[in-house]
Amino acid sequence: MTERRCAGCWQVKDRKELIKITNAGAKPVINPDSTTFGRSVYLCYNKSCIESVFKKKKLEKFLKTSVSDELKGQLLDELRDSQNK
Repeated sequence: MTERRCAGCWQVKDRKELIKITNAGAKPVINPDSTTFGRSVYLCYNKSCIESVFKKKKLEKFLKTSVSDELKGQLLDELRDSQNK
């Protein structure tokens, strides 16, 4: 079991329970495949964690790149998709 820490709430969870965001160069990628390398950050499948990292600009800090509001929409879509499964 590989554990990672959520950047929003700082809880330690199994990696499979978190959304992975990787800075792969051009722009951040949500839940990349295993061949994508770069700086990564993990978030819970929780709206409050997603809102928190955007409000406090934590993603920009951890990924060391600028992050668009479009990514926030993609993360919220990912959250909705996971809840529908």
